[in-house]
Amino acid sequence: MDQGKIDRINVLARKSKAEGLTQAEKAEQDLLRKEYIATIRRNLRSQLDNIDVVNPDGTTENLGEKYGNKGAN
Repeated sequence: MDQGKIDRINVLARKSKAEGLTQAEKAEQDLLRKEYIATIRRNLRSQLDNIDVVNPDGTTENLGEKYGNKGAN
């Protein structure tokens, strides 16, 4: 998500608190928020899939390989 969209989310949030939003602005805000949350989830999933755990017996196992591919998000 680019900085312009994040700035637009912030502008709409401030306007919502100050004077309220039109129906079109509410729809735009909802769409932008959903896109932002999807981006955050995708980034978090990517980070979690790259975690390696060292077991007590000395072996390493990648959590992404163990748990990451078990279903759609």
